[in-house]
Amino acid sequence: MKNIIKMSFRNLLRSGRRTILTASLITIGVMFVLIYAALSGSFKAYMISQVTDSMLGHIQIHKKGYIASVDNLPLDKNINKKQLEKISALLKQNNYIESYTLRLKLSAMFSNYTASTGIRLNGIDPINEAKTLPLFSQRLNTQKASILKEGEILVPELVAKGMNVKKDDTIVLVATNQKGSVNGLNFRVSGSIEPISGPGGRDGYIHINDVKKLLRLKSTQVSEVVIRLKNVKHLQKVMQDLQPLLAIKNQKGKAVFEIHSWKKLTPFYNIVKMLDIMDISIKIILISIVLISVLNVMIMSVYERIKEIGTIAAMGTTPSTITKLFLSEGLMLGIFGTLLGTLLSYIFVFLINMIGIRFSFGRQSDLVLNPSLQTNEVIVVGVIVIIISLVASISPARKASKLNPVDALRQN
Repeated sequence: MKNIIKMSFRNLLRSGRRTILTASLITIGVMFVLIYAALSGSFKAYMISQVTDSMLGHIQIHKKGYIASVDNLPLDKNINKKQLEKISALLKQNNYIESYTLRLKLSAMFSNYTASTGIRLNGIDPINEAKTLPLFSQRLNTQKASILKEGEILVPELVAKGMNVKKDDTIVLVATNQKGSVNGLNFRVSGSIEPISGPGGRDGYIHINDVKKLLRLKSTQVSEVVIRLKNVKHLQKVMQDLQPLLAIKNQKGKAVFEIHSWKKLTPFYNIVKMLDIMDISIKIILISIVLISVLNVMIMSVYERIKEIGTIAAMGTTPSTITKLFLSEGLMLGIFGTLLGTLLSYIFVFLINMIGIRFSFGRQSDLVLNPSLQTNEVIVVGVIVIIISLVASISPARKASKLNPVDALRQN
């Protein structure tokens, strides 16, 4: 085997131009895929963090049927105190959960005393909300993370501009509780909040205790429990750990709770899946480049070396040895192109991080994309390239091994 490798290496050096061209094509293909994977992975991770760390959290728990009717913010599907105690007990004993926060949602009428409009309200605990959603404060028009106090409201930008409401203005919120009783309370505007998806949206925030007053609730109720994990990689593990909640049944034998990961709660996950499909498409293009390049150089090598093949066959070299010789050449091309492409990819990613790719997202500006190469991605791409290089060499290798020595020596 050692002699076969030496011979293969010498053959590649002998046809230097074609070897360099083929290795260059493989190198470019590997670089293209790895740099794209680094950039798209960084962008995907950033966008996921924007969605999960500023609005959704990683996991949400609701009463069964709440998500199906979430557009109406139903008050009859709130989690009561007893149910909340069961949820809290399970969450506190899970070591993968960093924090969680409670929300009480409702629809209300927003009035500045001259005009009125509908608004969606989120009753929150500002301290727990900041812990569970570390990017929540970046959506505010103030740097104070725990700005929201009882008697204050964060108004969505769309409503604030449309109603000409400014900081420290007094507004009125009017809401109807589950029993049909109407109640109104005055609130001071503490600031405005930007929707995660950019302009648009009507979600405002008030203290969860103010929601209880507005709805005249006598006992604790929440619409959803928002959970943040210590590491998003543990998402599926935590989802499995929370399965006992789904086993809790009501008097009719139906499940009381429903649990959703962020993937089920936002259409942005479809963009993530599209990026994954693009990753696969890029890998297919890489495979095509490698397959055609190696196949071409190996076929040309067979035709150019017909007399040589005939000579070594006449000297007693077995067909299997000739096959191994050409397979070894293809394998060496794949390994060399992969190693060089990977090395150059790390250099380019380093240079990109040095230069910095800056962009803006909503209220946030001068954000920097920080691409990085994941070890598993590098290994997968490398293995694919090497295997395809070997596969592309099979047909030329078999063709070379089947050449008749007498016919091969007669070739001009």
